[in-house]
Amino acid sequence: MFFDTLKALGLAAALATLGAAPSLAREVVLYNASDSVNTALVAAFKKAHPEIEVKFVSGSTGPITERAIAEKGKPQADVVYLVNNVALEQLKQAGVFEPYAPNGSKIAPAFRDPDDFYNKYFATTMCMVVNKDRLAQKNLPMPTTWEDLIKPVYAKEIALPSPLKSGTGGAILTTFIDAFGWPFVENLNENVYQYSDGGSGGAALAGAGEVAIGLTFDTTCFETKSSGKPVEIVYGRITPNVSEGGGLVAGGPNPAEAKIFLDFMASEEAAQVLGKVVGATAVPGHGLVDLTQITLWQMRRPVDIAAFRRDFASRILKQ
Repeated sequence: MFFDTLKALGLAAALATLGAAPSLAREVVLYNASDSVNTALVAAFKKAHPEIEVKFVSGSTGPITERAIAEKGKPQADVVYLVNNVALEQLKQAGVFEPYAPNGSKIAPAFRDPDDFYNKYFATTMCMVVNKDRLAQKNLPMPTTWEDLIKPVYAKEIALPSPLKSGTGGAILTTFIDAFGWPFVENLNENVYQYSDGGSGGAALAGAGEVAIGLTFDTTCFETKSSGKPVEIVYGRITPNVSEGGGLVAGGPNPAEAKIFLDFMASEEAAQVLGKVVGATAVPGHGLVDLTQITLWQMRRPVDIAAFRRDFASRILKQ
């Protein structure tokens, strides 16, 4: 009886020891298409949740999206995020995402997928950098809408990114086609001095006074003006834009941690981080751009970017 009691006590002690053992380490695996933005967000998330280890794979939108779709049968990621709106819809339709509505979300309704498969976290908006000194020298009027840019008075006074080499150029010109049609882009081309290789090239030419108007994206517009160049930032009647967001991977290895991360991404805290590195956040009150003062253009038809680039090369560049 005495030995039976000792055995029982020993078993209880062993069970107690096992119960007191530390739980397995918690982690979340992120796939992202914007390394610099991801780095800032991960740092803030780890500060808020030091108990969760963050692992991530960075790349461009195309390869990240293709990888997540290829792994659908055996997902390696918990969250795919910082990919553009076209990729978000592609991931939704491919079955990579499962619905999840973040707790306490601060994201404006316009940035939420109606089926809760993803949320958009920010929009990159397209604008004009207009050199006031060159306007005065050439006796040119200040443009106020995109439609103004096809007026003959602006002949060879416009620079913008090439849509063959820049996502910014592609976003601007596909929006123009969606809103105004190919004849508008053909007329605009008559006034184009240069198509730059990068998204900021048009702004650089306008800032230097080589052209009157440079088309680019919001952070470059504001950086050009804040650098002391004699420029004004002009938003047209509508605003070409690219939005980026993310969603929960269906069957991912760490669903609980993934939901915690997505809750964070829908919070005011994440918006404060994003507001320092992007143009317009999905949580109102952060970022460089006041979304109440502009009209984000919603594309009326899907964009086949490869087909658009072929058409642009043949119709506009005559290649």
